[in-house]
Amino acid sequence: MKKGYKALVDEAMAEIKTYTVAEALQKYQDPNVQFVDIRDPRELEREGIVPGALSAPRGMLEFWVDPESPYYKPVFGENKEYIFFCAGGLRSALATKTMQDMGLEKVAHIEGGFGAWKAAGAPTTEKQRK
Repeated sequence: MKKGYKALVDEAMAEIKTYTVAEALQKYQDPNVQFVDIRDPRELEREGIVPGALSAPRGMLEFWVDPESPYYKPVFGENKEYIFFCAGGLRSALATKTMQDMGLEKVAHIEGGFGAWKAAGAPTTEKQRK
């Protein structure tokens, strides 16, 4: 293997903005900030969610962000800061780097992901099942 996940994450971390949970919490109610949960839907049902966060599964993220994609989501065209998180902070580091490479200018991720958010007692709730 030429480059493993650790090297990819390390490279991403060197180029992206990372917030601690405390820093992210300061931005949580800001209307100019959109929290983006990139975890798999099964993780959301099992672990819970951050109220108000947009669920954007990692496998669809590039398609949802690109205005030329048939799957484009207009929320990504708004003039907001996007704070990505996953379960532990690895996938969100890679996703944040990719979004930055795609041209989203105000992007960051949460160190430690949802696990750190929940452990800090930050707002969470159960995902409503359909």
